[in-house]
This record gives sequence, structure tokens and C-alpha cells, in this order.
Amino acid sequence: MKRQALLLLAIVLLGLNLRPALAAIGPLLDRIQRDTGLDHVAASLLTSVPVVIMGLGALACGPLRRRLGDNGGILLGVLLIALASLLRGVLPEASTLLVSAVLAGAGIAFVQALLPGLIKSRFAADSGRLIGFYSCAIMAGAAFGAAFTPWLAQSLGWAWALAGWTLPALLAAAVWRRAAPSAGASAVASASAPPLVTWRWPRAWLLMSFFGIGTAGYTLVLAWLPPYYTALGWSAQASGLLLAALTLCEVVAGLLLSSLLPRFPDRRPLLAAVLLSLLAGLIGLQLAPETLVVPVALLLGVGIGGLFPLSLVVAQDHLDDPRQTGDLLAFVQGGGYLIAACAPLLAGLLRHYSTDLSLSWQLMALATLVLMVMAVRFSPPRQQRPLDALTD
Repeated sequence: MKRQALLLLAIVLLGLNLRPALAAIGPLLDRIQRDTGLDHVAASLLTSVPVVIMGLGALACGPLRRRLGDNGGILLGVLLIALASLLRGVLPEASTLLVSAVLAGAGIAFVQALLPGLIKSRFAADSGRLIGFYSCAIMAGAAFGAAFTPWLAQSLGWAWALAGWTLPALLAAAVWRRAAPSAGASAVASASAPPLVTWRWPRAWLLMSFFGIGTAGYTLVLAWLPPYYTALGWSAQASGLLLAALTLCEVVAGLLLSSLLPRFPDRRPLLAAVLLSLLAGLIGLQLAPETLVVPVALLLGVGIGGLFPLSLVVAQDHLDDPRQTGDLLAFVQGGGYLIAACAPLLAGLLRHYSTDLSLSWQLMALATLVLMVMAVRFSPPRQQRPLDALTD
């Protein structure tokens, strides 16, 4: 029982370390640009590059699992996050920041690609809810990154404030080494089920597109909401607190939704609620960003906070075998993060030529309408071909 509790603690700590490397950048972006000379497009790469690497790393998780195993791959991932954070303090230059973005993206990718399959194998009876809680830990890490980093930067400078996230990553690595299940226990369960050939399954592409477009809203807000408000005259601390408050709403929404999952085997009512909330928040962000700042933060938080875990849960609902679920989630996250990486980069391009982010919010609102149409197809019972038809 103690071992199980320690494993749950390790999963939470790992989740908490998967977003500060991204979320800490936004509130300090203006200061980083001023000190390093990065323009808007190059600055957007500090968020886009990790997300691209997250996607590529997830797609490559099969060879990683075979070479290092789940335990070793996850440990390597969190150590890469620690190294990326440390580099930002030691060498606070434009080129080093981009290198750290690559390292952080790779580390995040390894953990995200391998951990859900391990959760499925170790907690099969309640994997949906635990993946939901793990997703909430990820969003909580983003809240901590956005809230605390600007305050640390006041006394330490932005470089060492970013480097401060080395310590939580090392703590997670230490706890994971103690808690990681043995190779036999962590091996994905069904040896009889062959690997999943995801690219031959149309539903896998639908799930990947849904996750990618939904996560694009998350990365867009994460990267450009603080600069949007600093352009309106807010301070870095105030915009960071706004992002943290929004992310706190995401965590609360994710926790509430995760607790409701057993009551909704048909996920579509929950999807409809969170997508409507996201759409309303994006509209408010364009019409009256300062007057409606509180409802905008609440609506965006509920929408993003519910959509992220639901996207993963809907994907893992499709299969029972842990190894095949891991293959599917790796494909969904891999391609999905590549799609999501386009959002902050596109917003950076739009800001470079128009100095305004309103068009970015409008495009995301249109994408949310597309998600609503896609969500209609996620009806129970599972719509899938037989497993042997999906494999080599």
C-alpha cells in the first residue's frame, strides 16, 4: 500500500513538472525580448519549439520504451527538464533559450508518452479518473510556473527565476527512482495483444486532430495571454497572476470533471459543456478583455481545463489493452502536439505584422466550432475495428 501511495505521489510530482518550462516564459516575455533581442516570431519559438519536440518525442516513444523501458524513459525525461531549466540561468542568451526549449520539449515528451500507458497498466480499474488527475497536476504546474516566476524574477532576475524550476524537477526524479515499479510490474499487461498500427485506423487520426486543435487553445493562451494583457498596460506580475488564476480554474475544472467521469460513459455532454465555455471565453477576450477579465478567466479555465483531460480520456476509452492504449496515446499526443505548436507560432507571426492578437483569438474560436462538430462522433459504445484488423 505504501508503494502504491508513493507511486501516486511520483505521478503527481511528474505532472507538476511538465509545464513550468513553458508557462514561466509568457509573463516574462517582454523582459526576455528586451534583454536578448528576440523578435516576436523568435520569441514565439520558446513555446512552439518545445511543443513540436513534445510531438516528435511522443511519436518516437516506441523505440525509447524498447531501449530504456518505461521507468528509464520517464527518469531521463524529467532530468532533461531539470537540465533545460538550469541552462536558462547559467547562459541567459537567445541561442541557449532555444536549446533549452528543445531539451525541455524532449523531456516533457518522454514523460507524457510513457506515463499514461504505465497508469493504464498499474491502475486498470480506475485509469480514466487517474489520467484525469494526472492532467490536473500538469495544469497545476503551469499555474505555479506563471504565478511564482515573475515574483522570483524581481529579486533573482528572469534567468535565475526560470532556472529555479530545476529543483522541483530533481525532486520528482528522486521520488520517481524510489517509486517506479519493477520492470516486471511496469511492463504493459497484455503480451498477447500485438502492437497497434495507429496510422491505419481513421479513428486514431480523428482523435489526434481533436487533441491537437484543443491543445492549440491551451498553448495559445499559455504563450500569448500575458503579453496580450501587458500590451494593454498590465505589469508582468499582474499578467502572470492572471494566467495563474486561469490555470487554477483549469485545475479545479479538471478535478471536478475527473470525479464526474464514472457518471458519464458518454463523454459528449461533458465535451459540449467545456467547448461552449471555451468559445464564450474567447469571444469575451475579443470584445472586452479588461471589463470581462474575471468571467473570461473562468470560462477559458473551465474550457481548457476540461478539454485537455477529456481529450486523453476519450482516446484511452477506445481500447482495453494497456500496450495498445499506450501506442494510441503516443500517436494522439505526438501528432496532436505538432498541430498545437502551430498556434503560438501563428500568433507570433500575426503580432509581428499587425501588433494585435485579436485575430488569433478569432481563429481559435472558429477552431472551437470545428471541435464541437468532431465531438459528436465520440459516442459509446466504442466505435473501433477489431484489434487484429488494426495491427500488423
